[in-house]
Amino acid sequence: MQNFDVLIIGSGLAGQSAALRLAKHRRVALISKRNLEDSASGWAQGGIAAVLDSRDSIEAHIEDTLIAGAWLNNESATRFVVENGRRAIEWLIEQGVPFTKDDAGYHLTREGGHSARRVIHVADATGMAVQDTLTKKVRNTPNITVFENHIAIDLITGEKLGTSEKRCFGAYVLNSRNGEVSTIGAQNTLIATGGAGKVYLYTTNPDTSTGDGIAMAYRAGCRVANMEFIQFHPTCLYHPQAKSFLISEAVRGEGGILRLPDGTRFMPEHDDRAELAPRDIVARAIDFEMKKRGVDCVFLDISHKGEEFILNHFPNIHARCLELGIDIARDPIPVVPAAHYTCGGIISDLSGRTDLDSLYVAGEASCTGLHGANRLASNSLLECIVFSEAAANDILHKPETALPSLPKWDESRVTDADEEVVISHNWDELRRFMWDYVGIVRTTKRLKRAKHRIALLMREIDEFYANFRVSHDLIELRNLVFTADLIVRCALQRKESRGLHYSRDYPEISNRAKNTILRRRKGNH
Repeated sequence: MQNFDVLIIGSGLAGQSAALRLAKHRRVALISKRNLEDSASGWAQGGIAAVLDSRDSIEAHIEDTLIAGAWLNNESATRFVVENGRRAIEWLIEQGVPFTKDDAGYHLTREGGHSARRVIHVADATGMAVQDTLTKKVRNTPNITVFENHIAIDLITGEKLGTSEKRCFGAYVLNSRNGEVSTIGAQNTLIATGGAGKVYLYTTNPDTSTGDGIAMAYRAGCRVANMEFIQFHPTCLYHPQAKSFLISEAVRGEGGILRLPDGTRFMPEHDDRAELAPRDIVARAIDFEMKKRGVDCVFLDISHKGEEFILNHFPNIHARCLELGIDIARDPIPVVPAAHYTCGGIISDLSGRTDLDSLYVAGEASCTGLHGANRLASNSLLECIVFSEAAANDILHKPETALPSLPKWDESRVTDADEEVVISHNWDELRRFMWDYVGIVRTTKRLKRAKHRIALLMREIDEFYANFRVSHDLIELRNLVFTADLIVRCALQRKESRGLHYSRDYPEISNRAKNTILRRRKGNH
């Protein structure tokens, strides 16, 4: 057993920025499923939205966020994030993030749903630049102990200690390299595990995005909300050798045009904002055109802007496409929608606090109310920085408390798995039926089919989990199935079409915007 002041589960932007803020005054353990460099934050291309131009305004950014979120947003949370935007960017600049500049200062781009240029970026690889900058600092900060190739299994709560105390005391963590499980105790724990894109067959997310934090917090007794709102990015590169490669929103923001295979432009028929409409509208329009015409993809054309412009603005996208034989300065890019962002998650307040004492959440695993029914482009990295700072500040102002003696991980009644193939088969089955039944356009019949299949998988995985030693793949599969169940249950509760949730059975939007909230009943999932 090891004890720390703060345990941070997840090593993306939210986790690393919190660790750096806390390390001056607390001993921090930072859990990373793979290497520190591997996170969804590092995959973010577009940038970070913040009001940095005198021609822009806080009110305009708030209004754009509320419109994109279909008015389900928590207005207090939205204002809190937007008002703290400039300070968040200044903190990143202080850390050394090399944001792209132009003659007027920092270059700001515009993305779908924004009424102004307010997205600060590092060319078309912002997430990677931010992640690299913070990772170097984390590795050289004495008070941060990094556990790479470790995955959290479950939170340690009062329930696990046989008490009624609604508090988190740390987590059980598996070393994926040697199979040993450690008990890591902490006065405070922060979940920063990201989203759950891998619950779907096609996703822009890295393999690490398996809903771990959401599933763990729900099992521990935290409420989750709005899990039905899965954002499908409209433009994922369609190519057999291009796994999960995203074509940034900024390509449309800078004049990219969506076309059918015959070259016809189609977005103006779906929305007055055409290619600059919010992601949910663009993704549904592409899905509609693909199904209507029986085509495998549509095309995003930026070639009319010229090679010099493209190399200056999108060097990484240009280089990756060129590797695959697509010259985006001359040819349109084949694209399809893919699962991209989990807008719901663990309910938290403006300090990142959850329903359990000493348990915090920041980033994509949370449901702060910022995103409502659909995330506005480039608000995600901003949310990570603002709420990791809020959580860190709250932790630093709390009095230190003693930890009780925590039980060791018990594997006295389990054996080595006899058929690992069960895990890979279940993983594949889950992702395929989630794509088919719980995708961009939904029906009650499809959702009920998915619910039935998930119940069968849950029983099978529970039996496997109870009888065999845990493995990295088993932990991820268990969390994916839990998360899929939450998505489907929330989707069945919503009797309307709002934002990212579109139901053929309930195509109208309700007059009253309500959250869908789930809480674990004792003894049940």
